[in-house]
This record gives sequence, structure tokens and C-alpha cells, in this order.
Amino acid sequence: MKTLFLAGTALCLSLGALSLSATPAAAQQAACAFRGALDEAYCDANRDMVADAPTDPSKLRDPSTIVFTYTPVEDPALYASQFKPFLDYLTQCTGKRAVYFQVTSNAAQVEAMRSGRLHVAGFSTGPTAFAVNLAGAVPFAVKGDAQGYESYKVVMIVRADSPYQSLADLRGKRVAHTSATSNSGNLAPRAFFPALGLTPDTDYNVVYSGGHDRSVMGVNAGDYDAAPVASDVWTRMIARGQVKRENFRVLWESDPFPTSGFAVASDLKPELSAKIRQCFLDYRFPEQMARDLGGNDRFWPATYAEQWAPVRAVADAVGAPYNRAAFDAESRRELEAEARKRAQAQQPAAPTHVAPTGATPAPAR
Repeated sequence: MKTLFLAGTALCLSLGALSLSATPAAAQQAACAFRGALDEAYCDANRDMVADAPTDPSKLRDPSTIVFTYTPVEDPALYASQFKPFLDYLTQCTGKRAVYFQVTSNAAQVEAMRSGRLHVAGFSTGPTAFAVNLAGAVPFAVKGDAQGYESYKVVMIVRADSPYQSLADLRGKRVAHTSATSNSGNLAPRAFFPALGLTPDTDYNVVYSGGHDRSVMGVNAGDYDAAPVASDVWTRMIARGQVKRENFRVLWESDPFPTSGFAVASDLKPELSAKIRQCFLDYRFPEQMARDLGGNDRFWPATYAEQWAPVRAVADAVGAPYNRAAFDAESRRELEAEARKRAQAQQPAAPTHVAPTGATPAPAR
């Protein structure tokens, strides 16, 4: 059976519909012994930090079609093509048609799982926590190779021909962060840089670019003086020939963080959930897919409690909890940015590396 790719405006999520309202999972039992950081729609009786499956068998779902999507950390259309071999395999492995559902924002991706329209997804590092707490996502895997699972670092990049040699040189400069909810593009820099003598918004001007690729291209073009970005996105752009490594200098890099996490919806039937997980772990990427995904060739098992501990620590350090209020604030920023983009579309086209001044829809890491 051929994999069906769902794309286009009729099949993409509308940002105007971003509201965390009642969902299939919301019908769980009223009494809940423990929730932890989870939204009230979910319970965590076993205290593993992710939502339990509904105890009422009638609330468990067994869809005839498995809907999958991957984080829009770069151009979403890229991933629709890159994941096609895997979705063809998932169709054969589960006996259910697997389709790709293209999304253009992290908030839309979270809402899709929350509302029951999305069954399996690869969420970016930071938004994984929103998906866990607000959408009942249960992370179970990350990409990797034969040696282990993939990680990335936050790297502060500048142009190689710039005068900047240290973080201190960026005082008073224009530095591109990606989005408010991004781990590597915003939260980690805000957690780490003050101890290094450089406080965002105080010592330098933060401009939200809208994505890691936009930050990289903006630094390359001279629109920004510097940018903290996810190292894996940057190196993929170099490998694809979008930018040249010799055009950049790295002023600082962090310890490793996990990359995007693959998660299933907590209200799938346990048998289907287990089958999907096993299909992921048994799969080996074909050669082209491995090249497209940074040399990774398999999925490694992972848990939210363990692999995302450093991500939660960063959020705690900057007082940015992964809760509904923070999610709603980011959704509003995305809606405002969409309105700006529509207005700009009526004006002469600007270079693709130029980002609006305010926050934009932000693939986050």
C-alpha cells in the first residue's frame, strides 16, 4: 500500500483553531490520584511523568489510519519527502495505512495530538514537553546511529569575518533567537549566558528569527551579528550546501541535549501503541533517508523522565514552565506573526533570510 501524504491548506491545521479544548482524552476519569505537571485531562498514576492510558476501555482508540508528522524545525515539505520510506514501512509493519500530516508550527502539532487528529509524531526538543503535559504525548524514541542516540549542542555562531571573538564582544549587538519556546534557540541561552557575563535582552538585543535555519541564514547574510542555534540543524545546512562552514565562527557551545523525540498518543490501544513502538525500533533507515537525517539510521529507545531531564532543568532555571499559560502565550505570538506574514505577502517580496522584527512562528528545539 502506498503512503498517502496529506499536505496543502485544506489538510494543514489552522492556527486560528489553536485552543486546548475538550478532547477524546479529556473524558478520562474525574478522580486522578496524581497528575504532576500534566494537564487536567490526563493522569500519571505510575508517576513516570507522562500520561497514562485511559482506564475506561471505551476511551481507547484503534484508528484504521495512523497519522504521523515531524517537527517543522526546517521546511516541513522536506520532511514529508524524507519520511516517506519510513511511512511505507510503518504501513506494512502495523497493517494500517500510515499518512503524513504536514504542520507549519509547533503549536499546531501539539494541538493536533491533543485533539485526536495525530497519533504519532516527532516533536522538537522543547515542544516535546508541551506535547507531554498538554497533549498526552508519550515519548519513546529518538533518532541515532549504531553508536547511540543523536544529541545536539547549542552553538553561538557569528560570521568568520566579524570582529567578535568572545561572548563579551556581543554586548549591544543584534542577536537572533529562534522563538520563545525553543530550548536551544532561546531558553538554554537565557539559562546559560548570564553566568557567562552576557544576559539576553539586557546585554544584547534579542530578535526572534522564526527558526534555526533563518537564524543561520541571517547571520550568514549579515542581518544578525550572532545567533544561538541547534548544532544539528546548522551542520545539516552545511552538508546540503546551503551555507559554508568556513563562513562562520563558533564562540561558544553547550553540553549535549536530546534531539526531537518520537511519541505516541497516550489513548491508543495498548496493543497498537506497543506495535508502533516496536516498528520504530526495528526499522533501519535506507541510505538516502540516513543522509537526509544527518547520518542517523535508526531509532533508539528513550523516556521523557530520563532523556528530557536537562531540558526541564533549563526551563526551570529561566522560569518557563511547560504549562497551558505558556503554550497559549506562544500560540498568540504565532497568530500575530501569521497576520504579519499575510500583510507582508501583499508587499514586494523580501529576501528569504530576512526575518520580521517580532516573534514569528517558531520551529523550536
